Parts: sequence; C-alpha cells; structure tokens
Amino acid sequence: MRALIIGGGIGGLTTALSLHAAGIDCRIVESAAQLKPLGVGINLQPHAVRELTELGLGDALERTGVRTSFMTFTDRFGGVIIALPRGLSAGYRWPQYSIHRGELQMLLLEAVRERLGADAVVTGTTFEDFVQDEDGVTARLSTGEERADVLVGADGIHSAVRARLHPHGDHLQWCGVQMWRGVAEGEPFMDDATVLVAGSNAVAKFVAYPVSARARERGRALINWVAEVKVAEPGVVELADWTGQGRLEEVLTHFADWKHALLDIPGVIAATERILAYPMVDRDPLDSWGSGRVTLLGDAAHPVYPIGSNGGSQAVLDARVLARCLATAGRPEDGLAAYELERREATNALVRAHRELPMESTLRLVAERAPQGFGDIADVLTAAELAETAEAQRRLTDMDVEELNRRASWSVA
Repeated sequence: MRALIIGGGIGGLTTALSLHAAGIDCRIVESAAQLKPLGVGINLQPHAVRELTELGLGDALERTGVRTSFMTFTDRFGGVIIALPRGLSAGYRWPQYSIHRGELQMLLLEAVRERLGADAVVTGTTFEDFVQDEDGVTARLSTGEERADVLVGADGIHSAVRARLHPHGDHLQWCGVQMWRGVAEGEPFMDDATVLVAGSNAVAKFVAYPVSARARERGRALINWVAEVKVAEPGVVELADWTGQGRLEEVLTHFADWKHALLDIPGVIAATERILAYPMVDRDPLDSWGSGRVTLLGDAAHPVYPIGSNGGSQAVLDARVLARCLATAGRPEDGLAAYELERREATNALVRAHRELPMESTLRLVAERAPQGFGDIADVLTAAELAETAEAQRRLTDMDVEELNRRASWSVA
C-alpha cells in the first residue's frame, strides 16, 4: 500500500511517521517552497505525547518543550480563580508539553527525513484535484499527476482536499473574537511551567505560557502569549491567515493599564518582535470526511477554537488511528472507513464543545461580581460554581485519564 499525504504540518508529518512505523509506504506533498520553524506556541496533551513517545520522539519533546504543570485562571488583576492540574499533575502517565509549534514541526520533519528518506517530503508543490477508481487514486498536482492507493488531506483549515470533497456551504465560522499572538523572551513567571489565563474575552483576555526548555536552561522564559478580544458578532468569514501581521498598538490598547500580580502583561506584549493577528474560527462539523480512497485529517477534518490544547493534539491522534486502521484492514477503503468511524464523531463533539467557550461564563461572572479584584475567590464564587467551572474545562481536556493510562498501544508491528 502507498499513501500520498497532502500537507507537511504537524498532522501530515505525524501521519508519515505513523504509516512508516506500520509498514506503509508514503510521501508528503507540501505547497510551501520551504518548511521553516514558523508560528508560535501550542500545547500537546498527554494523549498526543503518548503517541509521539511511541514513535520514538519522547526524548526530543523533553529536550524541546516545557512540561506543563497547571492551567491557572485569574481575573485581570491576578486573583486566582482556579488552578487545574495538567499532564502528570492531573494523573496521566505522560506529560503535557508547551512547545513552539515551529520547533515541533522541525522535530517531526527531521524524523521523517531520517526514517523515510530525504525525498519523503516534496515542497513547492500544490494539490489541485483528484480522481479515483477501483484500483487507486490519482492526484493532480502542480508538477503533474501522482498515483497512490490512498490520498490523505492534511492541508490545514484551508484544505484544498476538503474543498474538493465538500465544495458547497463549508464556510469559516467566526465567533467574533479577534486573537493576537506572539512570543517574547522574559523573566520566568509563577513556576515556569503554568499556562496562565487572565481576564475574559468579553473585554480582554490574555493567555501566556513558557515553551522552551533551552530558554529555561539559561534562566529565562520564552513566553508564548495569546490576546483575545470580542470585537464583532459571530458570522462567516472568507479567509483566516494565521500568518497575518498584527500591530503592537492595536493589542496594547486593550492591556496598557493592566497591573497583573503574576506577570507584566503589557511588558510581554511590548517585548514581542512579531505579532500575528487571527480571527477565532472553525468550520461546521462534517457528516462525512472522505469518500472511497480519500480522507481528511487534523484541521482539514475538524478545525477547533484554540482553547483546549486540542488542535495539534487531535491531529496526532488522527495520524496514529489512520495508520492502525490502514495496516489492519483488508482493503484501503475499509481502513479509511474504520478510521473515520473511530475519529469523526469524537472530534466533531470536541468542535461543538469548544464552541461553548465553557470557561467564559465563569470568567465574566467574576469580572461582574468583583470588578476591582478580590482577595479570596470564595467571596466571589460558591463551591458549586467552582466545581462547575472545573467540570466545564474537563470536558475539553481531561475526560479520560484512566482510559488513556489503561488502554493498549495503537502501534502496529
């Protein structure tokens, strides 16, 4: 069996490693002329870390990222609302990592080229269309046609493969929240391993966490940050460019007067060399991903709001399940059908859960009840309200600690 993967991001590269480990030949086609360590920070949940560890990348993750300890929610002044344990602290057998997306991509790319060969990733080549028959699928590329047994669209939120499979009514859905993102080096804050979430996006919200093991070794922190502000009503947008340039003044105007007890938020923003601007978007869940010998994976299949560490993590899980299903099925079509059956409803449920923005109601409630800050959260929220808050976040991140710890490996000999 031979697979052609469209897209050389986290999902596509992990798919190549997973297929190779399962004994399936594959190649990646990437539209970018050169793969570079672009982007900002992301989080890899223990589910994804387990799969990457089983692919032999555990040590590389440890050398590159930061083991996440807590996700701590505060008001705009630094008053702690709730601190939720992450990774090992939450009882998982595998850590959660905060890591620079570009460094993770380069780590995966190096492994693909080392294991599959230098020509396993072809850059500067765009996907245009496909046709399939009983014996295989032919992809039309900018460089010509290529034949394979299966075609995997792992080409992101603007997937060209998805557009061919679902050409009508599949619009980007914007919740009205504008995001600005950046990375800046600074002094370590809190325990140098916490994801800090301050404020509410109804007015302004700021998320920050360290992403570099190497910066930590120097006594510094490479701080990834995300600013969120509700600027419009929900609606449809035509384009969301995650590399779009943002301006310092348009972000800083929302945070210039913040005096947060745990982090100098205006200082972190001002120290950022390049700011990215991006609307918080997703797409409606699909009733089917693929057809016959063609399927989707990662953001091409199920883009989600970036609030639950599920974007890159779910792409990794997709890749591993796809490889297992293809390696154990009698026919390629059966393998892709089994993969979609296992993954589509689970990821569609996550898309819907993320749309609820589950923590926002609590964060707004705190701001309304204690607009000038608080000394003890017990004076602001009841024990029942705090418990509901923890449960809301758990639905996005920690529903299956024991299940993950107990289940058998997805690796295929």
